Amino acid sequence: MVVVPLGAALVLLWAWRSRTPWRAIGLVRPRNWFVTVAGAMALGSAFKILLKMVVMPLLGADPVNHAYHFLTGNVSMLPAAMWATLVAGFGEETVFRGYLFERGTRLLGCGAAAKTVIVLLTSVLFAFAHYSDQGLAGLEQGAIVGLVFGTVFAITGRIIPLMIAHSAFDLTALAIIYFDIESKVAHFLFR
Repeated sequence: MVVVPLGAALVLLWAWRSRTPWRAIGLVRPRNWFVTVAGAMALGSAFKILLKMVVMPLLGADPVNHAYHFLTGNVSMLPAAMWATLVAGFGEETVFRGYLFERGTRLLGCGAAAKTVIVLLTSVLFAFAHYSDQGLAGLEQGAIVGLVFGTVFAITGRIIPLMIAHSAFDLTALAIIYFDIESKVAHFLFR
């Protein structure tokens, strides 16, 4: 709850102090806020359900995320967990997509090969950031999310939709855990 927002705050402070344009870290005002927010929320939620229902079972992942299973029906932890998902969406995207992409393009350039390398490297870092608390399944899911979100960022250069999608992804995961339907969702297609 402290490291992620602190990392994002340091990135924003660095951008301000170094006079790095906000656009360089993906902070570009959406053309239509309603479409951006609604679309990113829908896509983030659908992406989580797709991973939980199809991809993770095919990878042999345990249907229950044991690291966060304590949130099942835990009303007292719900506000903090919801806040953490919102902070993670903002913070992780700021660091892993905004900052690392900006630094990567400074180092490697902005061609297609350079962007591919940056997407791969940031995806590996993002995956390992999820290994310590979620194990192999967190690493696998983190790698997939990193590749998808990294590719979207490499193409669009816009981070705000990814922040919203990331938060929606995490909020959907929280809902699945809270309502104790992880196994049902994970076994929906593959019994």
